[in-house]
Amino acid sequence: MGAYQFWLVRLIESADDVRRVMQMTWTWPAVESLHFLGLTLLFGSIAAWDLRLIGIGRGVPIAEFHRLIPFAVAGFAINVTSGVGFLMAAPDQYIYNPAFHMKMLLVVLAGVNVLVFYLTMFRHVKSLPPASPSPLRAKMSGAVSLACWMGVIVCGRMITFYRPFPCRSGEPLGFLADCIMR
Repeated sequence: MGAYQFWLVRLIESADDVRRVMQMTWTWPAVESLHFLGLTLLFGSIAAWDLRLIGIGRGVPIAEFHRLIPFAVAGFAINVTSGVGFLMAAPDQYIYNPAFHMKMLLVVLAGVNVLVFYLTMFRHVKSLPPASPSPLRAKMSGAVSLACWMGVIVCGRMITFYRPFPCRSGEPLGFLADCIMR
């Protein structure tokens, strides 16, 4: 994987227009602020929805909580856009970073979870009368979603603390474990 990562970093670095913009004085802090606003929209909306699926707030019909989902989608779009800016500006800080790898894995797992939920149980859950408990599978989906998105937040924060470093001069390796094992 190290050779692929090295190639990917070099490829992204060759498109330096975004990096130049991101390195302007106020661009990175502004994009970081947008990223946190997107996260707030995304996680706030998803957390309310997931908590209702788990069984908290049963007095409110699930369909009413579902009206928050467009805010979550908007937050996700903001985060993808700003995240791509970060990646394009400093690819080596992300491509080699195990916290980034875990963050992306959790985003994919959250996406698969929501896809399975909408394909298999959304119609049934949406039609439940107010105060009805969610089926066990819906509760499990809500719990998995909450865990994934909380993990995304933690891993996103950890990216700053797990800065990649070369194990040997001139040979950047992607995984901290590889460096420790060598």
